[in-house]
Amino acid sequence: MKHPGESQQVSTTAVGYDDTTPLAREISDLTRRRQVIASERLPKPESTRVITISNQKGGVGKTTTAVNLAAALARQGARVLVIDLDPQGNASTALGVEHRADTPSVYDVIVNDVEMAGVVQNSPEFGSLYCVPATIHLAGAEIELVSLVAREQRLSRALARHLKSMDDPYDYVFIDCPPSLGLLTINAFVAAREVLIPIQCEYYALEGLSQLLKNIELIEKHLNPDLSVSTILLTMYDSRTNLANQVAQDVRDHFPDQVLSTLIPRSVRVSEAPSYGQSVISYDLNSAGSLSYLEAAAEIARRGAPKTGEVQ
Repeated sequence: MKHPGESQQVSTTAVGYDDTTPLAREISDLTRRRQVIASERLPKPESTRVITISNQKGGVGKTTTAVNLAAALARQGARVLVIDLDPQGNASTALGVEHRADTPSVYDVIVNDVEMAGVVQNSPEFGSLYCVPATIHLAGAEIELVSLVAREQRLSRALARHLKSMDDPYDYVFIDCPPSLGLLTINAFVAAREVLIPIQCEYYALEGLSQLLKNIELIEKHLNPDLSVSTILLTMYDSRTNLANQVAQDVRDHFPDQVLSTLIPRSVRVSEAPSYGQSVISYDLNSAGSLSYLEAAAEIARRGAPKTGEVQ
């Protein structure tokens, strides 16, 4: 007669070696992907890549994408700056930097001509991750910018001065935009050379995208000839639904060169992380959401910046 413990051990061992279950296959896949990421050394850009993350449609994961791509690249050793241009200040919260009303912020940079070096804060997440925070004052900046000289170039000029003054400039600058096309977003487009558009894999995902692309085209034509849509990232992906798969395929058909192969899944851990003042990279490195952002960041690094004049 077997001892109860012996019987239980045999049963557990048998289950442990069963790699045919969905859970076992998922664990195996996550382990393999982690090993690939851990063994890869990402190339650093020859010069600073300035990337604006924008979509006029709200709730598509703009801030989540900005914060987690920045953290993923910083974890790999890149020097990264996040400019929080959204009055809600969610990127500042997620990166754990101070952004109370009296904190020197991006508002002071674009409205009061304060040098950017005086408002940059180091994120506690990584030594090479920095943030220009947003405060509540930014909510009124749209109105104040109207009467200022060179109102569309305020951020671009401030960022250019900051980068020029640095002995060791950032490898990447990510600009997190509000979900609207006002003067703040226009400033972000003028300051960048690349646009990254997050698109959620849900119904109406492409709604408003054509208008966004037209607006970017106008900015390129009149204010920033170097601007191009370099990257599209599919977010909130749920492989269990036919709709998500169809949306993903539709986007790939329309933008074959810009869409990353990495998909960002719906993830509780990704949603929880900001409430702890962290990116998901720091909050739960081993989660599927964290791994997906690490892979997306690696893909962006490997692709490099689009060549000047390259058709996008």
